[in-house]
Amino acid sequence: MSRARVARRIATAAAFGGGGISLLGGATLGLLLTEARYARRQVLDSASDDEPPVADGVYGTAFAAASGVPWRLAVLGDSTAAGLGVDRARQTPGALLASGLAAVSERPVELHSVALSGAKSLDLERQVSLLLTEPGRAPVPDVCVIMIGANDVTGRVSPAESVRHLSEAVSRLRTAGCQVVVGTCPDLGSVEPVGQPLRWVARRLCRQLAAAQTIAVVELGGRTVSLGTLLGPEFAAHPGELFGPDRYHPSAAGYATAAMAVLPTLCAALGVWPEERRPGVPRGERLLPVDRAAARAVLEGGTEVSSAERGSRRAPWALLKRRRRRPLPGEATEPVGRREEDDEAAEGRPEGRPGRSSEPVT
Repeated sequence: MSRARVARRIATAAAFGGGGISLLGGATLGLLLTEARYARRQVLDSASDDEPPVADGVYGTAFAAASGVPWRLAVLGDSTAAGLGVDRARQTPGALLASGLAAVSERPVELHSVALSGAKSLDLERQVSLLLTEPGRAPVPDVCVIMIGANDVTGRVSPAESVRHLSEAVSRLRTAGCQVVVGTCPDLGSVEPVGQPLRWVARRLCRQLAAAQTIAVVELGGRTVSLGTLLGPEFAAHPGELFGPDRYHPSAAGYATAAMAVLPTLCAALGVWPEERRPGVPRGERLLPVDRAAARAVLEGGTEVSSAERGSRRAPWALLKRRRRRPLPGEATEPVGRREEDDEAAEGRPEGRPGRSSEPVT
């Protein structure tokens, strides 16, 4: 069965309450569970009980006089969204994205993160409620970035259930008037303690979930950025640089790699990314049915997928886009009130192989 058809089946099961699909037989599952328990012990032995740095605040204050009201950026998701594994607020994905958005738009950005370490897609309901309904909360965010999925895979949550919770969160945010950008499920096949055959299966499951997430999000009017193959080969090739001490969560350099991929799509969602004006579909872009677009995107990291006007309700189309990345600001602007001391390129080809120090914030 093609990757596009599997992703569509998962997304359809999510929409109608089905259980999704199962790939593994009993003997294979037993072997994989043994491998998973070993990998989990390896990770836990190196893990820290520290919480991610709190990065909430206003970034790009130098632009306040000229630009007025800040953008409101919210970050939702799991430990990757929260920035677990770094010690400084400015190294978290939220701070990197807020600083980048402020630099590109020349307008300050107010960041609020509700991401939670260990969260699965089920927790998105609570996180969205914190943003939209908590008494005293600031106005609805202009744009929300969601990074979720890894804990669903390791926690053996069915892909359909995972996608259903993500769909409900995106629908609520879109109904409230937020732009939504989702960094799809990362590639757990690059995690060092994971051996074969678990590494191969983990990569396959992550790609299937990422493709299904893409279909669901795009059909609700959001945008996705594929992180799996972007981070997978780079993490596998440079684990000492891109993984933190627990060999599971990214290091500061790893988070910067992910944020640099998401930033162009984040800016484009708000209409502030410099676009090349060309007739027709520009080079590097492609129109495809949404399920095929999702399948292609997971094979090339950093690919943006968004809805296209072409197509019908029964056969929606999507636009794949490879945006030219720009470096993130070398030094993130600190939030107000805070001071720190601081591959497959074609569907159907074989699947490839693809620091924490707690310095206090004052």
